[in-house]
Amino acid sequence: MVSATIRRIVSPCWRPSEGEISSRHGDASGRANGLLWYKDSGRHANGEFSMAVIQANNLLEDQSQLESGPLSLTEGNPQGTFVGIYDGHGGPEAARFVNDRLFNNIKKFTSENNGMSADVINKAFLATEEEFLSLVEKLWLHKPPIASVGSCCLIGIICSGELYIANAGDSRAVLGRLDEAMKEIKAIQLSVEHNASHASVREELHSLHPNDPQIVVMKHQVWRVKGLIQISRSIGDAYLKKAEFNKAPLLAKFRLSEPFDQPILKAEPAILVQKLCPQDQFLILASDGLWEQMSNQEAVDIVQSCPRNVGF
Repeated sequence: MVSATIRRIVSPCWRPSEGEISSRHGDASGRANGLLWYKDSGRHANGEFSMAVIQANNLLEDQSQLESGPLSLTEGNPQGTFVGIYDGHGGPEAARFVNDRLFNNIKKFTSENNGMSADVINKAFLATEEEFLSLVEKLWLHKPPIASVGSCCLIGIICSGELYIANAGDSRAVLGRLDEAMKEIKAIQLSVEHNASHASVREELHSLHPNDPQIVVMKHQVWRVKGLIQISRSIGDAYLKKAEFNKAPLLAKFRLSEPFDQPILKAEPAILVQKLCPQDQFLILASDGLWEQMSNQEAVDIVQSCPRNVGF
């Protein structure tokens, strides 16, 4: 698995590790080279991995995470691999919070439901959202900008031969699959970006807010939700989830002229579940910073060209 950027930037350095692993960018197990942070490639429960991130802003707002081992809090429940890409905006708080809480909530609900499922993932996203909004409620009068902090969230889970992809925001998961007839690796996109630039997202917003003709507007040649933000799903962004956070002392540029009685943005992820097959070679999970620079197939070709063991 590859996250955040591609191995064209990170030289392949295979160092297999044993047992459970927990890798989060920014910890001591990774390496820094200027604005690049990367984790040397190693082993997880289902294959090899590498992680990398390039800092684009003065303050690093993003997080990435890989956990390999038990996916629940109780014995006898499944082992697997969890990967998270958390693309923060407005500040680092939401992405850091998700990095700390989402996987723990996945394990909690997996234990309570005696196994992994799409419902478990959905519950974990919503629980993480509620926890963060509770934090905002405690802090926002003294720290108003916390109400405008949010994070896109993309996760991938491999468990018992099943692949789970869950996305809220505009990150993307792409599968590299062997086309046996053509003898080449094809890119298969597994997630859809929740970005107002897509007509389907604008249609969804209009259907959810039929009485609001300004739910999506063109601003500076970009489609934006309420003229403020491009994404339609996230964790955080409390100022567009609850009206009580969309008022002073929040900065005026974030405040809407009219009150709202239902969340404008959603935290529910879009979830895909499918069985892995022998032709599935690798996954790429990355934020929009990567996909704005290259196509799915270009990214797959780069990963395929790097030395590695084949398959998950």
